[in-house]
Amino acid sequence: MDRHPMADAEAALGAELGVVRPDLTLPYTIALPGARAAVLTRLWRGLVHEPLPWVVRRDAAGGDRVTLHLADGRRLHGPAVDPYSTAAQVEEVWFDERPYARPARLMAALAVPHSAAFAAELDHSAASLALSRAGRRTATASPVASWEWEQRIVDGHPFHPNCRARPGFSATDQLAYGPEHRQVVRLGLAPVDEALVVGEWPQWLRDGGRVLVPVHPWQAAHVLKCPLGEVIEAHPLMSLRTLALPDGGPHVKTALSARLTSSVRDISVYSIETSAVVSDFMTEVAARTDGLLHVTRTLGAVTAGSPDLAAVLRESPETYADTVSGERVVPVAALSTTGLPRSPSWLADFTRLALTVCLRLLDLGVALEAHGQNLLVVLSPSGAPRRLVYRDLADIRVSPARLARHGVPAPAMTGRIITDDETTLRRKLFGALITGTLGATAGSTPVLGEALSTAVRDLPRSPDLDTLLEGPVPTKALTLMRLSPERPGDIWAQVPSPLR
Repeated sequence: MDRHPMADAEAALGAELGVVRPDLTLPYTIALPGARAAVLTRLWRGLVHEPLPWVVRRDAAGGDRVTLHLADGRRLHGPAVDPYSTAAQVEEVWFDERPYARPARLMAALAVPHSAAFAAELDHSAASLALSRAGRRTATASPVASWEWEQRIVDGHPFHPNCRARPGFSATDQLAYGPEHRQVVRLGLAPVDEALVVGEWPQWLRDGGRVLVPVHPWQAAHVLKCPLGEVIEAHPLMSLRTLALPDGGPHVKTALSARLTSSVRDISVYSIETSAVVSDFMTEVAARTDGLLHVTRTLGAVTAGSPDLAAVLRESPETYADTVSGERVVPVAALSTTGLPRSPSWLADFTRLALTVCLRLLDLGVALEAHGQNLLVVLSPSGAPRRLVYRDLADIRVSPARLARHGVPAPAMTGRIITDDETTLRRKLFGALITGTLGATAGSTPVLGEALSTAVRDLPRSPDLDTLLEGPVPTKALTLMRLSPERPGDIWAQVPSPLR
């Protein structure tokens, strides 16, 4: 039976808490069962819906159960999974006639290629999630700045089994740097004699002829292995490596060479080299949305020639909200904390706004990766969704052929951002927007289906919209990607359309 008190990562974090924060030891222990179930829920969703090569058949049983038949004859049994649900909780999955409540132990028992390494990540994800929940504070007032909204997000990615995996981060590191713990982070300023600078790098980040590169303290200690030196204070955002400078200042994206969810969060030289071109291009394209979309412009970017030592400065999302009149800028991932999506009319209005903007840009030739972290919504004082703000342009896709049809010059660049492949463009947008933004905000297939049905009545028909309406919907195969380290880049699954 899967009943052992604590797994390795859980025990290690618990032991460290006993030294550095003994007041959190009991809340952490109490939070562990719920954290395991949250990670197991995300893992089971992936096992049920992703094209895993060792699953040969899936059978529904009575409408509320599903059986997975493995290539070697073994079977997995568990509850049916709504691919858009954020509320359902899977407490137990049966494998080879044994119940498993631990995602890491289930993955280890499956013994498929690369399952041991993934099991360790799942173990860490559950432990870290329990720590995040144990350290959460009761909100006493409505947030003002967008970074305050981000720090309300405790559980991380709504669908990724590694929703809180932070390998290499001790309990002390997580308590110091995790946005959900609401600490101020002291960024080091590393002087670099020979750096590639793109855009305008501010004078206060220079020392004579040298450029000062903001460095995350974890990066300084574990990768660069250097003291912080001169420091600046900043508020960590949900991506962990991006932070908001005080008093409405710009956001600074730092290199963080740790694997969080799926990716190592360093900053490629390519993204620095192309940052100004992409920012200027997207500012011009956003101007074609009649004020419904703004992008946070890249102010400056710098690299010392290594993805481990680089930084990007970009505008704060508050730049595009009239905060004096009471407008608020809320990351989509934090909308569930507002209670607004519980209103069907509000959700339909937000869905209509998001689809209108994103489909218009896709028709022009730009596919946004519009998930809950990159996309923010400007709310009126009464909470109505007025317009969108998009940040972090590193992973958009741009189609020169589509741009040419509208007489829009393509940006003067090459590389992974540029593609005319229709499937790639639609996957990039719909894989983030429908599941990661609208699905996670709605929280279930029926609610999402109703919002989409209402919203699409007002949208002009197009081949892109027809593709979405006909379904199925592309979504990243997050579990398969972690079990396929030999395959770089995204791997895709398909989930049923909420409209069918």
